[in-house]
Amino acid sequence: MAENQGEVKLLGVRGSPFVCRVVIALKLKGIEYEFIEENLGNKSDLLLKYNPIHKKVPVLVHNEKPVSESLIIVEYIEEAFKGNPILPTEPYQRALARFWSKFIDDKVFAAVRKAVFTLDEVEREKGVEESLEALQFLENELKSKFFGGDEIGFLDIAATIIAYWVPIFQEVTGLQIFTSDKFPKLYNWSQELINHPIIKESLPPREPLLAFFKGRIEALSASK
Repeated sequence: MAENQGEVKLLGVRGSPFVCRVVIALKLKGIEYEFIEENLGNKSDLLLKYNPIHKKVPVLVHNEKPVSESLIIVEYIEEAFKGNPILPTEPYQRALARFWSKFIDDKVFAAVRKAVFTLDEVEREKGVEESLEALQFLENELKSKFFGGDEIGFLDIAATIIAYWVPIFQEVTGLQIFTSDKFPKLYNWSQELINHPIIKESLPPREPLLAFFKGRIEALSASK
């Protein structure tokens, strides 16, 4: 246990890429925590108490003080607990890591969601195009083994969603967005990332996720 870490709880669901970011950060820092599994169809009083505004997971509760939103939680973990730095020390590099992490949520994941979960053919095509364009920016930005250099950093944690969840979406839908021939550097990075021991033990099992998203796509198609 990290020295003087206090009581740490994480409210989440196992299959969420946003919850997974927090799990990775906690494990990289060597922080012991209690995981409280939420049912988003029937939100607990605890979740409503700790995140009354968004009523969403993840929520980190440190000594009874709640922090919400995955990237904000990862930054909080970096500042509240010593050892294994996640963000770069140099201010400009820190700013870049924050910028690209926000880019992943606002541009990459938003576009991929549009491509995967939109029934309208034109909108789906638009989502695919936007995904490819956004991923190309990240391909150009990747200069070493990880975005954090030789070690996993803030941007790598944010981008786990690309390395692990996007290939699952592709398998379910048959879309070809993130492939080794289109994005060779990003693809190699993704393999390094998901095979890193800490990341590997933090990721939710693949088969239940495949089944879950297959069910969601089928339900969407049935509601046409």
